[in-house]
Amino acid sequence: MARTYRPLDGVLLFDKSLELSSNTALQKVRRLLQAEKAGHTGTLDPLATGLLPICFGEATKYSTALLDADKTYRATLRLGQVTTTGDAEGEIVSESQVSVTQADIDAVLAKFRGPIKQLPPMHSALKHQGKPLYEYIRKGETIERELRDVVIHELHQERFEGYELDIAVRCSKGTYVRTLGEDIGAALGCGAHLTALRRTAIAHFSLDDACDMTQLEAMTMEQREARVLPVDCLMPDMPRLQLDDVQIKRMAQGQRLGLDTGLPDGKVALYGPQGFVGVGMLQGRRLAPDRLLSSVAKQAAQTVSQTVPGLTWEP
Repeated sequence: MARTYRPLDGVLLFDKSLELSSNTALQKVRRLLQAEKAGHTGTLDPLATGLLPICFGEATKYSTALLDADKTYRATLRLGQVTTTGDAEGEIVSESQVSVTQADIDAVLAKFRGPIKQLPPMHSALKHQGKPLYEYIRKGETIERELRDVVIHELHQERFEGYELDIAVRCSKGTYVRTLGEDIGAALGCGAHLTALRRTAIAHFSLDDACDMTQLEAMTMEQREARVLPVDCLMPDMPRLQLDDVQIKRMAQGQRLGLDTGLPDGKVALYGPQGFVGVGMLQGRRLAPDRLLSSVAKQAAQTVSQTVPGLTWEP
């Protein structure tokens, strides 16, 4: 019997387990909710677990903000061992005695807080000439890479016992926690690799609000739908602007509106009588459509009166 899929818009906060790849998790969740269209924001490595926001339908249009957002992780470093991949999937290439004190750890972690430079690992999905770097390393090829600027907003120790060091880190887009772990190990003089990585937050979304596959499978369809957050949860800090139906229809036709909003220039979340309708770009008194919901864009074919009291039309 063919599976029936349906339009569904919103965001589900999913807790990815160790055995699932990000794409497998996406497809399983999509099937459970019978959603026509879905995508995830920010791939987690196979050895990583934790928060994986899954966007459905219209939410996929606005998911870029999460790709660019700060992310928070908890990671376990195995001190004294360096591997080919920087994590437990690789082969051990060197071992060192660990004679690290608490004072050593405090001093080293302090050095990595703030703006730092990282060399992207060869075992990564970063593209070179259209192919991910891991495809080159599998063939024994090493590609020259440039150092990247990233920011470690927060970094602190959560546990230090024997050969294991647990850290919590909040970092900017583009940060490789694997590389951070290797660099911390090198700075401690003993080397290190990651044995566990768990993402606990992305922007304002927290793992505390997520559900895992076991929980999702045990729910009814109504309970699953109740876990789907509205599309505008992706833009909580964006200024909001209320429009009427006629203004929305004109925006859907690609028109710019002349409005005195009192808001600063930049993107604004647009709302109509029925709720969120999309994002606009404000420059002075001119409001232009940036990205509208498909249901709103379809109204562009409708005829709208050009005379509306209090509204200026600017081509």
